[in-house]
Amino acid sequence: MIIGKPFRTVEEIQRRVRELAEKISSDYAGREILAVGILKGSFMFFADIVRLIQVPMNIDFLVASSYIRTKTTGDVKIHADVREAIEGKHVVLIEDIVDTGLTMKYLKELLMKRNPASLKVCAFLDKRANRKVNLQVDYVGYVIPDHFVVGYGLDYENRYRNLPYIAIFKKDSAEGIQA
Repeated sequence: MIIGKPFRTVEEIQRRVRELAEKISSDYAGREILAVGILKGSFMFFADIVRLIQVPMNIDFLVASSYIRTKTTGDVKIHADVREAIEGKHVVLIEDIVDTGLTMKYLKELLMKRNPASLKVCAFLDKRANRKVNLQVDYVGYVIPDHFVVGYGLDYENRYRNLPYIAIFKKDSAEGIQA
């Protein structure tokens, strides 16, 4: 299925995920990490990157949301928390996109109260132009301009997550993606 013109191709995505995994593996050499995927959006990126990270790890997930359609509500909801104890562990939060930063700031503050040894953020996409809070993203796939994007786990109304590439979303009369 091909919808719209890819903003980031499958090949670009695979190359960048491999580079990020190498960097995380290097930074955590000799240590074990707890990789926490932020669902739903990160599921493809998460699956791809954890297969390439070359350090021992445990895996957990957190389900959080703050968006309705294409706009953030500013209100972060935790639908499912991590089940793994994180105290004393090196935690890497793996997210599809950091936009305003409100959700990630909230999650970082929540998890820091649980005393991890370290806590870093890995986001495949970083939309810095929309940032509303001061937030450091430690591992970034791509910095992108202010476009609403879908594919590679990212969605519009829970659709288009299955695209293997990332496309700029523009709603037309059939609610499709236009190049």
